Order: sequence, then structure tokens, then C-alpha cells
Amino acid sequence: MPDIKAIQTELRAVKIDGWLFYDHHHRDPIAGHILGLDGGAMATRRWFYFIPSRGEPRKMVHRIEQGALDSLAGRKQVYSSWEELHKGLGKLLSGSKKIAMQYSPENNIPYIGLVDAGTVELVRKLKKKVVTSADLVQKFEAAWTPEQLASHLDAGKIVDRITQAAFEWAAACVRESQPVTEFELQQWILERFRANGLTTAEPPIAAVQPNNGNPHYEPAARASRPIRAGDLLLLDIWANLERPGSVYYDITWTGYLGGRVPDAYAKIFRIVREARDRAIEFVGESVARGRAIHGWEVDRAARKTIRKAGYAKYFVHRTGHSIGQEVHGNGANMDGLETRDDRKIIPRTCFSIEPGIYLPEFGIRSEVNVYVGEHEARVTGAIQREILPLLA
Repeated sequence: MPDIKAIQTELRAVKIDGWLFYDHHHRDPIAGHILGLDGGAMATRRWFYFIPSRGEPRKMVHRIEQGALDSLAGRKQVYSSWEELHKGLGKLLSGSKKIAMQYSPENNIPYIGLVDAGTVELVRKLKKKVVTSADLVQKFEAAWTPEQLASHLDAGKIVDRITQAAFEWAAACVRESQPVTEFELQQWILERFRANGLTTAEPPIAAVQPNNGNPHYEPAARASRPIRAGDLLLLDIWANLERPGSVYYDITWTGYLGGRVPDAYAKIFRIVREARDRAIEFVGESVARGRAIHGWEVDRAARKTIRKAGYAKYFVHRTGHSIGQEVHGNGANMDGLETRDDRKIIPRTCFSIEPGIYLPEFGIRSEVNVYVGEHEARVTGAIQREILPLLA
């Protein structure tokens, strides 16, 4: 169940008259998460749920699916025809002028822009001002409870341990001339997840060059490179605990299947490491000083370092993403490239900082998770300082 009083308090604080939730065929998962609805329930007809800044919530459902919102508080209106829907929506929103919806101006933040343009037009036709719910979503969907932070830290300890063990296993296979592929290493990691009470919606990445030059490379059973001596091995690993409400931990480390890391790899890692550290420092100093910062600013702090080193065109990925019950959460992303994420970074949220340089020959990324508290920010797990020489 949503915390109606908390939502209304926040609406009054930001001077918004109400928050309108709308869905059809589960096109807006954010609405379902925040309202606590069953994601598998039938939703073949449009429904609306309006939380005003003051007073009782209101809901409108189709006669065929009258029970769609029965789990939620508020007075219910029922419609059948489109004429009834238009008339009923005016009644639903009566007394309000400024309405928040899952809408993003110019689709600047596509993760929030989930309501179709026609529905926004319909609300505007009723002489309502539609504003983005981006910051409301972040507060009520991306902010962690103390229990979620604990689940992240617990998962992190296990993931860190499995990551190091995966490097060791790959090195042992190479040392003993035992054939092993990227896909086989990925599956080995997944087995360790299951054995340690972890789960993931998507499998981790194990990549050697040139595949590690692709930020979203996916090893497959029939299209996977062997891991050999002299390879640069990148592991991007994310998982959460197998229990309700737990949140993800997501890291990327690199190792070299040899005794001495080649200068070409070490040079790129140093640039990536500096970009990562500059972004971490920017967040930490800003939070300590009480200075409001936005996701795009963190991206800029990292990107500036890589641009200065002459590799700007090879940094083709945002600096980081929100982390929640999905590995890509609904809070601010550290992004000034793919989008200009102007959401403020708020307390009790977590995100990755993962700059990378993706060359045609190879790619290097270094990823950590940063949790922002009320007055401080901190990296929640181990931090890689050098490429690991795996056959030293």
C-alpha cells in the first residue's frame, strides 16, 4: 500500500496539487510499484488513480475491471464509454490545477516518460498543467529503507568474494591448459550465485578483448570467445539477495591473464580510475557541504577527465545508473551524454559510477556503487586500484 500521507506531504512541499497515476496493459511499471499493485493482474482497460495534495484519493476504473484498484483507498468512479471516461476524468481531477504524471518534457528522461502523449493531451484539455513526476518517483521509488541498505551491503560482500573467485578460477583454467570460454565463466558465476542465496534478472558479463570494448556484450553458448593467456578479462557482475525488497549490488573489475599487465592496458585503466575517483570525490564533497547536485553533473566530472586524456569519443556510455530492486533503478542516473538527467541526487539513494573507455581492440571499465546518506556519501564495496595480474 502507498503511504498516502507521505505523498501528500511531499506534494504540498513542492506545490503540486496532485499526482495522477494511469495505466493500460502494464505500460507504467512505476505506477504499479509505488501503488503496490499486482503486476500480473489483468489490465486490459484504462484505470486512473489520483492522489490530491489534500483530501481523499480518487480512482476511476472500467466496468469490466471494476476491482482493478480495490486494494487502494479512495472513492471509486466507474466508466464504460470513452465519453464517460472524458467526463469522469474531469471530475476525478476537480479542484486541482497542477498535476504530476509519469511524463518527461521532450522525453529528456525516458525512464520516466511512460504516459502516452494522447493521455497527457487529454489532461491538458481539462485545463490542467501537467508536470513531471520524476523527483516524486525518485523519493518514493528509489530511496532505500535501512533494511534495503543492509541487503545491498550483504549482497556486496558475497558478490565481491565471487568476483575474486571467478578471476582465480579463470586463471587456474589457463594455468592448467583447461579450455574455458566467456560463457562458461558466466555460468560458473551464476552457479555461485545460486549456492550463496543471490539472484539476478540478467546474467553477468565475462568478456575478453575485443568483446570488452562493447559495454553491453552478452556472452552466449554458441558465440563466446575462449579465455587464454595474455587476455584482458572484464567481469561486470550484479546481483541481489533472494528475499523480497532486496536491492542490487553492481560492480565491474578487470584482470589480466599474465604476470605483468601490458602498458597499453595499464595506461587506459589509470585514466578510467582517475575519472571514477573524480566523480566519487565530487559527490562526496558536494553531499558533505549540503550542495544540491544533479545526475548530469556527476557524469560531467568523470567525462572531463577522459576528455582531457584524449579519449572522449571512446566514452560512449553514461557514467552511472540508479540502483534499486532492479539493477537499473528509478532514481537519478549519472548521465549527461545519453540524456541530460537533471534530477537531484537525494538522500538514501544509490547509484553506480562506472566510467569506461571502449576502444576497437579492447575496453576497460571500473564500476563502484555509491550510497548517499543524509550528510555523507560512500562507496559500498571494494575499490579496484590496478588491473589484477592473474598469473603472477
